[in-house]
Amino acid sequence: MRRIAGRVSRAVLGLMLVAALAACAARYRNHGYVPDDDLLSEIVVGVDTRASVEETIGRPTTAGLLGETAWYYVASQFRHYGARAPREVRRQLVAVAFEGEGGTVSNVARFTLEDGKPVELSRRVTDSGIGEIALIDQLIRNFGRMTAGDIFGGGATGPGGPGQP
Repeated sequence: MRRIAGRVSRAVLGLMLVAALAACAARYRNHGYVPDDDLLSEIVVGVDTRASVEETIGRPTTAGLLGETAWYYVASQFRHYGARAPREVRRQLVAVAFEGEGGTVSNVARFTLEDGKPVELSRRVTDSGIGEIALIDQLIRNFGRMTAGDIFGGGATGPGGPGQP
């Protein structure tokens, strides 16, 4: 009986080990769209326009901010591995630049993850200068600075003040 229980426990342990290893297999997820080289070769710099580019490769996911001077097609691939945070393993960006009122194509460029540079965003916070002073403390301190004119709306009495013509 012990031999059977030992075999069963080893089989269960082996199945658990296989399941744990299978759960840690890497999964990949793709996001976005980038046209392939065959479609990009159909775009002729100096001849094609926004309309013909849209017809050939479609509208982009992102466009330039000022007057749509460029269209950007972006695709990324993320690797999900076990309990770790997803990591971007591949990125492609195709930029189609336009110029003039007709929106003639002036340049087509492809960039990858290796071409990019990390940009560190500034997380500075403006100090209010108040420190640990509570609201009631501020009200009490400011009460002593007030004048009767501030309370009753008389304001300044010099030239150009509220009481002057």
